[in-house]
Amino acid sequence: MTTEIKNLNPECIWRNFHALTQIPRPSGHLDKVQQFLLDFAKEAGVEAFKDPADNIVMRKPATPGMENRKGIIMQAHMDMVPQKSPEIEHDFVNDPIQTYIEDGWVKAKGTTLGADNGLGVAAIMAVMEDKTLKHGPVEALITADEETGLYGANNLPEGELHGDILLNLDSETWGKFVIGSAGGIDVNATLDYKEADTDSEDAAVRVTLQGLKGGHSGLEIHEGRGNANKLMVRFVREAIEECEARLASWHGGNMRNAIPFKAEVVLTLPKENVEVLKELVSEWEKDFVDEYKGIENGLTFRAEDVETPKTEVPVEIQDNLVNAIYACHDGVIRMITSYPDVVETSSNLAIIDIEGGKAAIKLLPRSSREDMKEYVTTMIESCFSMAGMKVETSGSYCGWDPNPQSEILHLLLRIYKELNGEDGIIQVDHAGLECSIILGKYPHLDVVSLGPTMRSPHTTNERALIETVEPFWALLKKTLEEVPVK
Repeated sequence: MTTEIKNLNPECIWRNFHALTQIPRPSGHLDKVQQFLLDFAKEAGVEAFKDPADNIVMRKPATPGMENRKGIIMQAHMDMVPQKSPEIEHDFVNDPIQTYIEDGWVKAKGTTLGADNGLGVAAIMAVMEDKTLKHGPVEALITADEETGLYGANNLPEGELHGDILLNLDSETWGKFVIGSAGGIDVNATLDYKEADTDSEDAAVRVTLQGLKGGHSGLEIHEGRGNANKLMVRFVREAIEECEARLASWHGGNMRNAIPFKAEVVLTLPKENVEVLKELVSEWEKDFVDEYKGIENGLTFRAEDVETPKTEVPVEIQDNLVNAIYACHDGVIRMITSYPDVVETSSNLAIIDIEGGKAAIKLLPRSSREDMKEYVTTMIESCFSMAGMKVETSGSYCGWDPNPQSEILHLLLRIYKELNGEDGIIQVDHAGLECSIILGKYPHLDVVSLGPTMRSPHTTNERALIETVEPFWALLKKTLEEVPVK
């Protein structure tokens, strides 16, 4: 089934995307895809190099007679989010992605697909290798480690790019043209503690919540999906109060920008309370299923006996951590007043790891307003500081302020209507795009983000809608051909 996507139209994009699926490229492990892109550029006969930020830059000269056109920079990120179903054996550092076609969508077998942002990279490759296209000067910026902190964009050298227009190819709904996005910041709360000895007479139970949809913490935060960490804390608090349970470990979530779909805790407790705890798990499962009816359809909540660990979290620290996790805001805070269907400010309680004398909690607040981003960050910092945790921030990036008068936007809208017989939609996204960071270094750029339709990025249900890729390619080609004179 893997080879089927190579036969889809437009062949130039799907062939290159298939080639990318065969190159492991999870965030933080990009050596193979960087070399792949450099080798591709050499074969295509275009200039290419890896810059000091580990981005790949390609340059293609203008078609003869079009040297006076504005230069276009096409931009996408090379890394992908590595998520897999629990039953799947897959090593993202070494194994290729297995793709298949179903009901008009390209999907992956039990893993993320990497269409975010592999389809954007594939479109760039198609432009770079095509000798028949007409265009002015063209550059490609394929950034590193976007998914884990926008590192490639943040460390992009000033003066490296020469173009006038930036086309970001990382949007996920065909026919919508993004002209603004939210900023974000990583918040990390940590605590070292001295473990307490477990009562030798106590039993231990592992409680696992899984089967949630998860999803992109920017694009899908407004859909009301369950956050495994926030659901788990409700049960844990009651288990402590009603069953004399003690927290030994907690592991939930694995990506800062993905809504956590799984969490598991190990609790110790008197043996005579084990059955009561298991009944409590069943009761909470019924409550969670009922609460999320129509949103989550695969939720399971299970308890199993495990070997009693020798140590656990001290009572006072346990209570402080549980209270802070319970109190910490997760989800939407405000919508944009001028775009009432778009989230302005949110936070994602992304990752919790508590075990072995160390507690670490990672969150990703987002906002299109800097003052609100600062507000929610301080709110989170206050919450975990009261629990005695050290709170640090990193990777802050500003929002991208919309420019409805953008020249490239109106060119794209005109061509889109000519090709498709309908008006395109102007949109502001709550997801973080690299455009804001690049604009900070190259403020003269005229910027729009676009792309074919994808759904459920950052999850094992990630999929790309086949019928949108061909018109996307047609729009990109004609835009290159009609780019205005400098």
